[in-house]
Parts: sequence; C-alpha cells; structure tokens
Amino acid sequence: MTLSVEVDGLSRRFGALSAVADLRFTVTPGELFGIVGPDGAGKTTTLRMLAGVLSPTAGDARLGGVSVARQPERAKLLLAYMSQRFGLYTDLTVQENLDFYADLQGVPRADRPAHYDRLFAFSGLAPFRDRLAGALSGGMKQKLGLSCALVHQPSVLLLDEPTFGVDPISRRDLWLIVHGMVAEGMTVLVSTAYLDEAERCDRLALLHEGRVVALDTPGALQGRLAGRLRALRTNAPRRARDLLRDHASVAHATLFGETLHVTLPSPDADWDSARQLLAQQGVDVLDDAPIEASLEDVFLTLTTSSDDHRG
Repeated sequence: MTLSVEVDGLSRRFGALSAVADLRFTVTPGELFGIVGPDGAGKTTTLRMLAGVLSPTAGDARLGGVSVARQPERAKLLLAYMSQRFGLYTDLTVQENLDFYADLQGVPRADRPAHYDRLFAFSGLAPFRDRLAGALSGGMKQKLGLSCALVHQPSVLLLDEPTFGVDPISRRDLWLIVHGMVAEGMTVLVSTAYLDEAERCDRLALLHEGRVVALDTPGALQGRLAGRLRALRTNAPRRARDLLRDHASVAHATLFGETLHVTLPSPDADWDSARQLLAQQGVDVLDDAPIEASLEDVFLTLTTSSDDHRG
C-alpha cells in the first residue's frame, strides 16, 4: 500500500532548543492519526513542518512520495493545513471567505458551486453565508476555517488543535465532520492535548519534549497497563502517594484530585505489601479496586515519575 504520509527522522531546533527530535512514523490513506501531548511537546512544530511552512533542521517527511523538505510547494498542493488560529477575514462574509480561499487554491469557477454545496452540507453554515465571519461564534468560525481549508479537496488534512477553546457542542460537531472526511477516504493528522479526544483516533503518537514516547492504537496503549492499575481512596492521599512512590511493588503513584492511581510494575506485583506499608504508617485505605487504564494514565506512566496531576 502506498503511504499517504511518511515521517523519517524529522527534527527541528530553535537555537539550543530541540523542539522536535527524530520523529519517525507512517500514516496510511484514510487513517485518522493523532499527535498527542501537552503544550510544548512539539505538536505544532511537527504539523508546521508537514505543511511545508517550517523547514526541518534534519530529516524529511513525504506526502504521497513528495518531499516536504525539498519540494514544499508541490507538497502543499496535496494537503490542507488548519492552524489553531486559522486566518479568516472577519470583515468578509462566510461566502466571501470561501471565494477568497478558492481563488488562492486555484479552484476552477465551474467546480465551485458543487464544492460549496458539499461544504455547506457538512458545516451547517448555509444559513449564514451572508454573515460577516467576525460575527460568528467560536465554533462556527472553526467550521468556516475548516471549510476554507477543504475548499480545494486535498488528500491530506492537517489540524492543529482544532477544538481548542471551543464549546462542547461545537467540539462534537467538528469531530463528526472530521470522521465524515475520514470515512470518505481522506487522511487526517490531528494534534490535540485532550486525551479524551485522542481516543477517537485510529492510531496515536504520544509526544513528550519533542520525541515520540509511544506509537500505537488507543486500545493497545491502554492495554499496556492491563491488570496493573488500581484506584485508591485514603484519608491522607498525598501522604499515601509519597509512601507508595518509592515502594518496590509500585511503578507510579499519581493523584487525580483526591483519588490515587497506582500503577504496578506487573500484574502479579506484591500489592499486599504496599497496602501493609500504608497501614503501618497510619494511612487508612477507604477504597481500593482495579480499574481500566485511560490514555491519561498511560501518558502519565510514560512521561512522569509519581508526580501530582490536578492535585
């Protein structure tokens, strides 16, 4: 199968700072691929290099065999890139923004009515085509930005945190649109810091400090912690966390509010001895049960060493 996207040692430095280091992954046609990590992980830098708007310091990426390092202008013909702050013109109407981007992308005028009808159908913007973009809600602006990005019917869509700052209903609508594009065969790479959104993707690259720390399907990543994760409520959660994090039978202990998530090094680790330590130190265990891992648990296990989270 011909790969839609091949990333081979992609790196970018800004002076002494290594923003992205030696990224390697492939994305197949029609795949929804997530690039996941917190602020500063290198997500935006990665997408900007794939979009051909930022040159890599080392390595390359190919879209349909076209090098983004050596042939960025040719690669741009194959893709659409929607940055977190997409450049809508607030003093133009919805229709005028679409016309402007169609002009930029060289969309033949004879093809535009059919394109517009399709874009209006999935975005729901038809009733607002004469409204100024500046008068739209945040979610509607994102839908218009996505419509403008798709006006030339690209093969690959790059989305940089498309739901950042968007209300929950608009977030849902945007994901429905993205899934619709993927169902029609479009290849989509989306960056997000929201791990609940990452679960919607076919595969994920988890980024930490510019490097891929894990690459797999959401289910396979969560399966890495199968039988190893427990949720604990105690009368002294922070003290429990501090006692457990250095115990031989505990790999990680992380606070989620007042609940402690404890990751064991293996499913058969001696959890009883860890519980006995808490009792010996006067910490009462109010509730203790095995739980299924979330992507957040996986990411924290891979990138932290018993740090608090939201606690």
